[in-house]
Parts: sequence; structure tokens; C-alpha cells
Amino acid sequence: MLWLLLLQVLASCLWLGHSEVVKSFETSCPQFFFREIPPNEALEPQNPAWICQRYKNQYYFATLYDRKMRIPVYSAYIYQPGPGKRPKTWLVEPQLIGPTYPKTMEKELTLLNRYNVTLEKLSQSQAILHDYKNLTGLNRGHLNPNGHHDDYSSRMATFTLTNIVPQDEKLNGGAWNNYEQQTMIRRTQGCKTTYVIVGAVPGNNYIAKGRVNKPSHLWSAACCVVDNNYMKAWAVIAENDKNQVQLLTLGELEDSLTELYGRGQVSLFDSDCPRE
Repeated sequence: MLWLLLLQVLASCLWLGHSEVVKSFETSCPQFFFREIPPNEALEPQNPAWICQRYKNQYYFATLYDRKMRIPVYSAYIYQPGPGKRPKTWLVEPQLIGPTYPKTMEKELTLLNRYNVTLEKLSQSQAILHDYKNLTGLNRGHLNPNGHHDDYSSRMATFTLTNIVPQDEKLNGGAWNNYEQQTMIRRTQGCKTTYVIVGAVPGNNYIAKGRVNKPSHLWSAACCVVDNNYMKAWAVIAENDKNQVQLLTLGELEDSLTELYGRGQVSLFDSDCPRE
């Protein structure tokens, strides 16, 4: 009986460690990063949250979230596009409220009704649906886009407000969409695995009465494994008030982000990913 009790305690401890809001990506969901190495600390905000984005007990991508700005710093995922329906339901991250809440993303109403969370308490920890109501010239821009995933559950997982920023609607439906849907298809030809990191640089403007930051720039970087001896990389950046996307090398993007964030030299991928 004692052994059985000890096994139960051990199992519960292991499960507690299998949490969605985690201490680091190196130990919790490293599979979404090339060589299991996430970006360096130069992107980290003052009040970060590392989220292994979990839906229906499976991890689909990783997000570094800025609790103060209430937007993601970046989302990292593996590019696996496929046909499928676009989900319509939006989810939130319960564990940003606290570690006792569910480890999987939930609808706002589910949290309010089933877990007795008030909307005020939820809104203190993250952006909520009401923050994105009645926007003018902006809409909900995915960092990790649902179209880069090949089944409904993985697409659904991208519809969390922790993966969303206020994005210029012309950019989101225009040049940025062209990059996501057309340029990525061309660039990933011959790739066995493509690791992607998409981020947002905080700006000086806000929506929802100062609650949610409107990024000044959006950026994306990809590291593609062709075979064991050959990798290729590319990157883009866009100002979040113009319908233009600038194609860069990985090294050029890292240098631009180093200037924009001002927290030291940015490194997005392991050094084996080519910068030129």
C-alpha cells in the first residue's frame, strides 16, 4: 500500500510539472524550435510568460507572452500547411490567471461558468474578446496562422488570444497574407522540416483604453532543414501601419530586431541556421 501511495504521489508531481504556463521552453516544449534552442533573452519583456500552447491535451506551438502589454512577443511552430476549415471560436489561457486553473486553453464562457472566474480577474491576466471589439482599421492578427497547420485541432489551437495582436487590417489581409500563403509555399520547397518564429515589436499605441498594445512591427523568420548537411533561412518584417512586407536574410532581421528591442543582440535560431 505504501508503494502504491508513493507511486500516486510521484505521478501527481510529474503531472503538475506538465503545465502549460512553464518555466522555460528548453525543458517544457523545445520541439518547436530548431535544434530545441529558443530565441535568446534579448526578446524577453519585463513580465514574461512562457506558454506551451495546449489544446485537448496536446501541445501545438510555443508562445512567449508579454503580460504587461497583453500581446505575444512571439509564437514558434513547425510549418505543416494543409486544407481545412477556419475555426471561429476564440480561446484564452487559464494558467495566466494562476497555476491551479486548467492546463489547456478554454473559451471565456467556460472559465466564467465552470471555474467561477470573473471577467475582471481574467482580464487582469491577458487580453479578452471585449478588447478586440469595435476596432477601426485593425483586426485580430494571428502570429502563428491557422493556415500553416494541417488538421482542425492544430488550427483551433491558433485561435487563442495569446497568439493575437492588433494588426493593420490592410496588412493582415494583403501583403502579410501573401507572405503567409504564397511566399512560404515557394520558400519551403525541398524542406523536410521548417521551424518558424513570428513576432511583434511593441509600439507606442494601445487599444481597449490602454489595455492592449498595438505593435509597431510584425516579423517572421524561418529555418528550413533540407537535409543533415544543408539548411536555409529567410525572414520578413512589416511596419504595422503599411501594407508592405520587406524580405530579409535571417541576419538582417536579427540586426533590425536588436535595434528595435534595444535589449542586446537578438538570436532567433541555433547558430547552424544560416544568417546570410
